[in-house]
Order: sequence, then structure tokens, then C-alpha cells
Amino acid sequence: MQRQSLAGLIWNKQFYYFDVEQWLNGDKTQPPPPATRRNGRNHEWLHLNNADIISMPDKWEYPWYAAWDLAFHCIPFAMIDPDFAKHQLVLLTREWYMHPNGQLPAYEWAFGDVNPPVHAWATWRVFQIDRKQRRAAGNADDAGDLAFLERVFHKLMLNFTWWVNRKDAQGRNIFQGGFLGLDNIGVFDRSAPLPTGGFINQADGTSWMAMYCLNLLRISLELAQHNPVYEDIATKFFEHFLHICEAMNNIGGPNSGVGLWCEEDEFYYDVLNYPSGDAVPLKLRSMVGLIPLFAVETLEPETLDKLPEFKKRLEWYLNYKPELAALVSHWNVPGVGQRRLLALLRGHRMKAILKPMLDETEFLSEFGIRALSKHHADQPYFFHCNGNALTVRYQPAESDTGAFGGNSNWRGPIWFPVNYLIIESLQKFHHYYGDDFKIECPTGSGVFMSIAGVADELSRRLSRIFLQDTTGRRPVSGAAEKLQSDPYFKDYPLFYEYFDGDNGRGVGASHQCGWTALIAKLVANPGMNPQSVSRPAEAISRNSRPRESVTG
Repeated sequence: MQRQSLAGLIWNKQFYYFDVEQWLNGDKTQPPPPATRRNGRNHEWLHLNNADIISMPDKWEYPWYAAWDLAFHCIPFAMIDPDFAKHQLVLLTREWYMHPNGQLPAYEWAFGDVNPPVHAWATWRVFQIDRKQRRAAGNADDAGDLAFLERVFHKLMLNFTWWVNRKDAQGRNIFQGGFLGLDNIGVFDRSAPLPTGGFINQADGTSWMAMYCLNLLRISLELAQHNPVYEDIATKFFEHFLHICEAMNNIGGPNSGVGLWCEEDEFYYDVLNYPSGDAVPLKLRSMVGLIPLFAVETLEPETLDKLPEFKKRLEWYLNYKPELAALVSHWNVPGVGQRRLLALLRGHRMKAILKPMLDETEFLSEFGIRALSKHHADQPYFFHCNGNALTVRYQPAESDTGAFGGNSNWRGPIWFPVNYLIIESLQKFHHYYGDDFKIECPTGSGVFMSIAGVADELSRRLSRIFLQDTTGRRPVSGAAEKLQSDPYFKDYPLFYEYFDGDNGRGVGASHQCGWTALIAKLVANPGMNPQSVSRPAEAISRNSRPRESVTG
């Protein structure tokens, strides 16, 4: 499974050539293009001139790069070709890719669309994986490819500024990112003007930005250990993270009491802001409410001791702004090994979100975490707008609408990129809380696991998609008998775009080894045995923290 997913990832490399200015002008020997092209899609990307070998989402169905897909590709690529992974991450930040205003190109269909800002996360993870390989090769003191880290970091600060300046409508650290990769997951097309007018304060958009802050904080702390000027930058991202935490709890301004967290449901929701100023939560139980889990980072005490200026400023700020310090999960309470935790979610809220996430009647499938709660199969979400009832219903596989790309559906299926980030986030939480912090998994089962045990369980469930069951059939191949039983096909599963939330069948682009190749990294975790179905809580607690987690 691991070998085949990596082989498919390599196969999806492709030469990509697109000069936007040349495309706008047309070919000299051909009739001129229609005048409308100069005011149509991508006309504002005149600088873009791409001619490189790039990892495609799917070389058959999506033969063009997509920024957030590519970031996930680089994680399994780093296992076998870290130089190519680093090259890809640098490439998208080069001046003939990145817009002069700091935006990264999304994808050919609309370079100006907005994808989740995961480039910093991928850069840090590739740096870690590459450094671990270097040290394993014989130099235990290898500091890693700091030139790569610094090179991308500088460009990402431009991109971070673009997000802050362009996607925060009210200047309150609440973000309205638009599409954000989760097409058709909500009531509205978030890339288009809302039929209600106004805008949506996004729980996911804001959480992605909190995660972005912590990613850039982590990178700047690494660089600061070799160049102290980066301590100031680390402080900047630390403070910005605190302000985002504050904003998520009070989106109407200080002491407004209106936040993205719903105390009654103990879940995060988007909030629709009308032109009148009225605000209404969109109480849809979707992946949008799980993404706050991604904003988590642990800091080692020895790291803080190496950076006295950062530590001094950090402690001053927390003392001067105790109301902000109270929002940060247990900052003043050291965890395992005296580690410090930075996260959007305090212990109670984290447990509250994990309860529906690990509930098999809601998000937890036999094959991973669904993008939409199964609760909405029997109880669809309705929103009444301009005399129309807009509906969101659980759909475990193909979408029942041609909108949002036709075969792309986030209303129930299992998607690897967000599942992978959930697993990594749980590993970070475990890094702080340790084995004594238990979570019921599945919810209502009476079985309690460490947070690392839950991460391993999710990895096992994702692996089941591709592995043969007790009858010799692979869930990924569904009812396709040729793929299930033909000797020339049965042992070569396809790595699809996403998967049926109920039975694990592959859906969407069938050769998309891009982000689905993340399975190769998950099964590299020695704490995860794909063949096991479940383990008793006491066995889980005896396991040490998985090697392949927060350190590479």
C-alpha cells in the first residue's frame, strides 16, 4: 500500500507551462482571442509565467497544480525525495508564481481563489523530515536545511500580510477566506457574493489563520536559534495568535459575548453577518467546526531558555494582558516534560469537540472522519433565504449537484488532507498531555484511550480503505468486480480523490495519488498497526508517543 501510493505520487509529476500574458494576447498565427478574455478569469495574474515540472493533483483529471494539494503532496514526497519536496514549496513562492501582492496562486481555474494557508505547515514538516533523514545518515548534529526554511519563511510573511489585509473584512482578526478548499460543505458558495448580502465570519478561515500564526511562530523560533533577529518576529506571531484567540471568542468586539463557539452545542460554527449588522450562527455540524483543532503547538522549555529576549517579551505580554493569556490553553500550566501548550482549544473544549468527532453516528466512520456529521442524514440543515429553503444533507459519496466542480463533495465523504491534519494535531495534544489524559473512542463505547491512541485508531481506519477485509475485498474498489477479483487488478488499488463516508469506496478522480499518498506517511508510524481493529485502553496507555509525530 505504501509503495504503490508513493509510485502513484511520482507518476503524477508533469511539465506545466502557462504564460498568462501570452494566453491573453493569443497566438500570432491564429485569430485573436475574444476581447472578454482581458477582463475574465486570471487576467490580473499577468506576472504568472509557469514552465516547470510540478506534482499534479491527478494527471488525468486535474492536470494542473493546486496550491494546497501540492503542500500535502510534499509530505510523502519528503520521505523519498526531500530535495524535490523542498523545490516544490520554494517554487510556489517564487516571483513568477506568487502575486506581487503576496497571494499564492490557487489553481488554473482561478488563480485568485483562496485555498487554506497550509504552505507554512508543509514547509516546517518537510524541514523536520529532511533533518531527521540527514541526522540518520550520520551527522547527529545536522541543523537541517536552514537556507530552505529561511527562504520560504520570508515569502510566507508576504503571504500572511496579504491574508491579514485582504481577508479580514472588519479588521478584527476574524477571517472570511472564501472557498478555502471545502467546496459545497456549507449553505452558500463562499467564493461568490452572498444572496443575503454581508459576509460570513468563518470558523475554519479564522482557525486556518491561527494555525498559520503558530506555523510561522515555530519556524521563526527555529531560525532564531541560529540568528537572534528572528526573536522579534516570533513575538509578533505569538501576539497575533493571541488576538485571533480573543476574536474567535468575541467577534462583535471586546466584551460583546458573541463568538464562533456555541456554548449550547459545544461546537464551532460560521456566523453570517447581515448588512444590517445582525449576526446569525449557521449551525451546521461540519468539518468547519473541527478545524480549530489544527491550531496547536507545543514549545519545549529548552527552546525558550535558548531565546531569552523572546521569553522575556512573552512573559511580559502574558502578565500585561492576562485576559489574553487566559485564552491560551494552559500556558501557565506545564505539561509532560515542562512543555508549554499554545492552542485555540482549552482542555474542555477539545474534549467537547472530540465527542461528536469520535461518535460513529456523527463524524467517525469505519474509514476515518467524515466531512459532515451523519446527523444531517435524518435531520438536514435548512436555511431560509429570499423565499427559498437552502438545504445541506449528509451525502456520503458523490454530490447530488453539478455545482462546486461536479464530482467534488464535502457533505459526508472522507478526505485525506483534513484527516491527516486531525491526526497530527492529536499527536501534538498528546505531546503535552501525555498518556494520563484519556478520551472515549468511539464515543459511547466505554473504551478510553490516550490522545495518541485515538490518532493511531484514526490511522488504522484510514488504512482499512485500501487493505483487504476478511473476505479478501478492498473497500476502496467498491462494487467494481474487476478491481476486486481480477488477478491483474485486485492487488493494485487506486488512490482516489476522496472516499465514501459509509463504506470507504473511492470517489472522484481515480488516480489522485496527490494528497491521498499521505497514507504512506501514516503507515510509517510504528505505533499504528493497520490490521488491528481496536485495542483495550490499558494497552494503549502503555504505548510510548508515536515516533513519527511532532518531531518528523
